[in-house]
Amino acid sequence: MTFRGWPSEALEFYDGLQADNSKTYWTAHKAVYEEQVRVPMAALLADLEPEFGPGKIFRPYRDMRFSADKTPYKTAIGATFGDAYVQLSAAGLAAGLGTYHMDRGQLQRYRNAAAGERTGRDLERVIAAVRSNKIDVHGSDSLKSAPKGYPADHPRIELLRHKGLIAWKEWPVAAWLGTSEPKKRLTTFLRDSRPLSDWLDQHVGPGTEARR
Repeated sequence: MTFRGWPSEALEFYDGLQADNSKTYWTAHKAVYEEQVRVPMAALLADLEPEFGPGKIFRPYRDMRFSADKTPYKTAIGATFGDAYVQLSAAGLAAGLGTYHMDRGQLQRYRNAAAGERTGRDLERVIAAVRSNKIDVHGSDSLKSAPKGYPADHPRIELLRHKGLIAWKEWPVAAWLGTSEPKKRLTTFLRDSRPLSDWLDQHVGPGTEARR
């Protein structure tokens, strides 16, 4: 099945779920989720797989065991493909590429490379190049102060404070979501963000936790 976009019913489904995140709503609209939300996402992942790798759609149910928020359903459909992430919600489409959370070994390798004169400057150039394509690059779970062992006046202290680093792009709701245009925009985003992913692959590498 070729991806042809998400119909308006997909966005309406998430509008309704935000207003009524209950089993009653979910049961009454489950067919809409399966046919108008999940099936197009699966088709999109299949179309992207030849260039970016196989995809996996996340379960629509929230893990409430350790959360104060007991609403049972996610208000977005999310999926990974290769080392990227994509989601659709009532707000529109979003995509990310990079390492959202680094484990201890990854974090040490990242900081060593970000602090290094050559590798650190390479990272600055990569981030500037990605941002020149109107893509946000930001850290996650960042420290408020310098990490242990690094001076507060290090020229790349902002990068050193991050525990994750990702490229991120959001597109608000528009008529093109109902066409094949999301595939084109995601492809462009992934190609333009690839230098950041390549730098992370080379200098940080895989960890024990999956990349998002």
